[in-house]
Amino acid sequence: MNASKPILGKGCIIEDDVELGPNCVIGHHVVIRAGTRLGVGVRVGDHSVLGARPMRAQQSTLRTSDQQQGLTVGDHCLIGNGAILYYGCALSSHVMVADLASVRERVSIGKATIVGRGVAVENDCSIGAHCKLETNVYITAYSKLEDYVFIAPGVTTSNDNFAGRTKERHKYYKGVTVLRGGRIGAGATILPGKTIGPDAMLAAGGILTHHIPARELWAGVPARYLRMVPEDQWLENQ
Repeated sequence: MNASKPILGKGCIIEDDVELGPNCVIGHHVVIRAGTRLGVGVRVGDHSVLGARPMRAQQSTLRTSDQQQGLTVGDHCLIGNGAILYYGCALSSHVMVADLASVRERVSIGKATIVGRGVAVENDCSIGAHCKLETNVYITAYSKLEDYVFIAPGVTTSNDNFAGRTKERHKYYKGVTVLRGGRIGAGATILPGKTIGPDAMLAAGGILTHHIPARELWAGVPARYLRMVPEDQWLENQ
């Protein structure tokens, strides 16, 4: 028996133009669409869909994709049960996408990042290396997370100050930005276009309506400056 040959579960559907690297393990009833490339030692849980094509409702503001490259999953990634990874996104090595998570088109995820259970990452986002997005986090479209970002469970981000009303809103869509080492506490909400600076933190339950400068801790509704982040919590001191 060839130890490097991919192992496929029962009921899998693998379309043409798919590459499975050595030592991949694919669970039961997995669908892998054309254009998908899996690296070495990738594990995929049951009932997941890799390379899904986006659906666009007639009234949707989502731009049509001109992306020609399919889904790329780096070496030794772990994909949970019932996860959906869309065509046109790229995962670096050692990324984990947990059960029931969804990663939309034109998303990049850096090395060793964890995308937790039930997380939704919308289209056109960039997520750095060594990040952790915990259960049921929602990352809105056009957002950027740099390396070593931590986002606690139930965090919500937004990109539309007009809440779906008026055509003018199309000119102002803007996701959120979390710079290197930024952290967001459980259940917090970040309004469109706001930036959390390096090593800065938004406390649990906060609603962010302003930018947070580097290494400041903000809390409350709406969030305000509380104090500086202690030096022993700075990335450089870890």
